[in-house]
Amino acid sequence: MAPPNDHVDSIFSVPGGERLEKYFDLSGGKFSVKGVPLLTEVPANVSFSPFSSICEPSDAPLPLLQRVLGMSDKGGFLGFSKDEPSHRLMNALGRFTNRNFLSIFRFKTWWSTMWVGKSGSDLQMETQWVLLDVPEIRSYVIIIPIIEGSFRSALHPGSDGHAMISAESGSTKSKTSKFDAIAYVHVSENPYNLMKEAYTALRVHLNTFRLLEEKTAPNLVDKFGWCTWDAFYLTVEPVGVWHGVNEFAKGGVSPRFLIIDDGWQSINLDGENPNEDAKNLVLGGTQMTARLHRLDECEKFRKYRGGSLLGPDAPKFDPKKPKMLISKAIELEHAEKDRDKAIQSGATDLSEFEAKIQYIKKELNALFGGDESSAASSCSQGCGSCSRNGKAENYGMKAFTRDLRKKFKGLDDIYVWHALCGAWGGVRPGSTHLNSKIVPCKVSPGLDGTMTDLAVVKIVEGGIGLVHPDQAEDFYDSMHSYLAQVGITGVKVDVIHTLEYLSEEYGGRVELAKAYFKGLTSSLSKNFSGSGLIASMQQCNDFFFLGTNQISIGRVGDDFWFQDPNGDPMGVYWLQGVHMIHCAYNSMWMGQIIQPDWDMFQSDHLCAKFHAGSRAICGGPVYVSDSVGGHNFDLLKKLVYPDGTIPKCHHFALPTRDCLFKNPLFDRQTILKIWNFNKYGGVIGAFNCQGAGWDPKEQRIKGYSECYKPMSGSVHVSDIEWNQKTEAAQMGEAEEYVVYFNESEALLLATSKSDPIQITIQPSSFELVSFVPVAKLGPAAVKFAPIGLTNMFNSGGTIQELEYIESGVAEKSSVEIKVKGGGNFLAYSSGSPKKCFLNGAEVAFEWLGSGTLTLNLPWVEEAGGISDVAFVF
Repeated sequence: MAPPNDHVDSIFSVPGGERLEKYFDLSGGKFSVKGVPLLTEVPANVSFSPFSSICEPSDAPLPLLQRVLGMSDKGGFLGFSKDEPSHRLMNALGRFTNRNFLSIFRFKTWWSTMWVGKSGSDLQMETQWVLLDVPEIRSYVIIIPIIEGSFRSALHPGSDGHAMISAESGSTKSKTSKFDAIAYVHVSENPYNLMKEAYTALRVHLNTFRLLEEKTAPNLVDKFGWCTWDAFYLTVEPVGVWHGVNEFAKGGVSPRFLIIDDGWQSINLDGENPNEDAKNLVLGGTQMTARLHRLDECEKFRKYRGGSLLGPDAPKFDPKKPKMLISKAIELEHAEKDRDKAIQSGATDLSEFEAKIQYIKKELNALFGGDESSAASSCSQGCGSCSRNGKAENYGMKAFTRDLRKKFKGLDDIYVWHALCGAWGGVRPGSTHLNSKIVPCKVSPGLDGTMTDLAVVKIVEGGIGLVHPDQAEDFYDSMHSYLAQVGITGVKVDVIHTLEYLSEEYGGRVELAKAYFKGLTSSLSKNFSGSGLIASMQQCNDFFFLGTNQISIGRVGDDFWFQDPNGDPMGVYWLQGVHMIHCAYNSMWMGQIIQPDWDMFQSDHLCAKFHAGSRAICGGPVYVSDSVGGHNFDLLKKLVYPDGTIPKCHHFALPTRDCLFKNPLFDRQTILKIWNFNKYGGVIGAFNCQGAGWDPKEQRIKGYSECYKPMSGSVHVSDIEWNQKTEAAQMGEAEEYVVYFNESEALLLATSKSDPIQITIQPSSFELVSFVPVAKLGPAAVKFAPIGLTNMFNSGGTIQELEYIESGVAEKSSVEIKVKGGGNFLAYSSGSPKKCFLNGAEVAFEWLGSGTLTLNLPWVEEAGGISDVAFVF
């Protein structure tokens, strides 16, 4: 076998003089696929090159290279040239009209979402890819702007149907005038195969990232967790975290992972004492100009005394206090906004505003009191003194994580948050051994069309304390090696796309990103088992093409917003549908490279069940950000087993084919449908997300109240893309299926030739539909299909093993099933079983003439919650 780093040109040589089929052609100002014009009025300075003529050497595994070889004729590269070199070049690719497209564009620096249209002028700025429907040849074509040299690219709208491409380095010192491969084009008859094939080809071509199939996802991917962010914001501290985890354990859904979000770090503001933490920060935004002044935990965590929460005299915790602090901080924020509006309107006398602000600040400080730093601590001298006296083992984060694991035995992972540059404002110059300096932020013109964002405003206001890229590896290893020593098993890395603001003096955004991601990758491999990192605020092609050699999981949606920060009272509802759209469509490309993470939600939110339904079949981890005392345990128990694991689907959820070129947010007709697989069946989630979406004119996501209405649609077994997973392909060929509706509890039979099943979904509501292949047992041809535990949202995910046994003895047939979880087990059986056995003992069951077969299963801790069920016919 040839070594995996053999030159690609030898791999791509065509044996025996065979000619590859020619799919694409650029001539006469037209770019065509199999004779069908995709782009017209293509400028003369645009070029097209077949994949095999451009592809460079790659370290991709040989099987992956061979896969790319088999489809190399289906792809190629677009380039263009200019007369004068520049650091940012814009060029037309050609014109298209009256052709349906699906695209992904950046609506904020950090976040991307879907957009549909019919012409090049309908594209949005900073489009990451566009998928074109080509029904003339029953195919789809994707155009993906990529990276060439030190330049990255994005698509933009042009006038009169033209599609534009921009290529920028991010530094006026890095210029060029010619590109041979600045965008990749690929064609396929199947849109899901298309995404897989295109990103596999780019993995080989760019050789700077790896696919999800080449990496190991972190352990938390099939578990339940808790993130502290919405519970505490920046007021997070050990006692609150402890009580939060304890409440889940008492409620019967123990978290298997914990994310201590923003608020644990040692940060302060310019002008403050460089050796002290910033005081009394509460809301996100107040910390965005702060910088790290040391690389370990802040004082409120450093002062934690080991064992103080394990004994009978453990410090008390008032669950109302975080809510009071947050409420008062919001009041302060509103007062400051009122002052700013007065300034903008020309007011000169601000004394009344300032007096109110100072009064609220005084109230806020009083609420904090003097107990913030003394919580769970009897150390009067502080952590520094303890360290000098050799007592560090019993103080600080190490003692806290040790106590958490001692009390909560199933807590496998504890992650902490940090920004890519350390803190939101980076690292304070002179505060650590690292060489950092304040770098002013310059926002790319490509982001002019994005939504106004407080984070961007604050970061531009304060600049970033950037550690020199030569020290990126030292920077991350210094943070992460310490965290690993004190019991932290992973990190959530946020604010990733700040680097593009800072690249002027560092060779440009591509070169700066390469240096930082190389350091991050090295530290991840060394300190967190190669997989203990969740990427966030990273939804741009720079990250995916340069930062994912090792990173294997990341967010596919914007943040969970429990209400509209801009004040629309209906936002509490419509923002939740927007979140699902982000996640579903972003998974189409991100899921090729990382495990999609659909983010946390709050189980007591007005739309918590809506979120829970999507998380149940998303195929990734399930975690919440509940406040202490703010839980809906009945809801969580439909998602999570008592041991903190989840009935996870075997793929990542994707939109169904009939949703690809529709707008399920405000077209007044489309239900979002997502498909996934369980081990022994498929599942469709149907969600009414109508009621909000992107407004290109206002450049923001807003409510469309006229769309917030019941929606009708249909589901069919063919909505599930069975061929996307080898193990599922056979299920897609079944003669008949049992169809189970989890919410309405309806059960019926259908075949691939049956008419679609009509459904109506209320606003902010959903239905989960399981499709389970029917087997025929014995001479009587009894029809049988196991549905699973109906008290779980993902019923089919509870079935661990299934075996049909035909015995010649007395013409007996039996079904043996391993089911995880306790509750109501449901199967379809056209005839009544003769006997039923549960864990080896004969038990009673209920069978109705309609075919429903039910049995109550216990949760047996000693068996890991797994029951052995057997039916004899």
